[in-house]
Amino acid sequence: MNKRAPTKKCSYTLEKTINAPLDIVWSIVRQFNNPKAYRFFIRSCSSSTSASGDDVYRKISHVSGFPAKTSVERLDLLDDEMHVMVFSLVGGDQSRRLVNYQGVISVHEDGYTKKTVVREKYTVDVAEDDDVEDVRVFVDTIVGLNLKSLARVAECQE
Repeated sequence: MNKRAPTKKCSYTLEKTINAPLDIVWSIVRQFNNPKAYRFFIRSCSSSTSASGDDVYRKISHVSGFPAKTSVERLDLLDDEMHVMVFSLVGGDQSRRLVNYQGVISVHEDGYTKKTVVREKYTVDVAEDDDVEDVRVFVDTIVGLNLKSLARVAECQE
């Protein structure tokens, strides 16, 4: 009997403090059907609901030069009270490199400075022939750029 090696996991959290009120930042983040509001690697996005009505998906076409042409993401949770959004990458050519990717975005008010702290935690499987550190650097770069873009957009709306 062949035993398959356990899948390696990569999990990390990035954080960005934004000089804008929580309600402005959350109003941008919570737009699952409009990630272009702050994610600049996106050419277009369309959203749909499953036949059962239980799941919401977005199909994203990325700009040229981005490492993938398409991705399909499913909204797993959107909690306006707790300011949390959870999504999973479920298709498209991006999902071949980022297998079982799940992102958790949470938005918190910094009580001392009245700024907003955004945390994005991700978990992803790492292919057998790939290196955990390479995957982490790749995802950190994309998430980090998205958080910087979010800050620019939110700070301009204040």
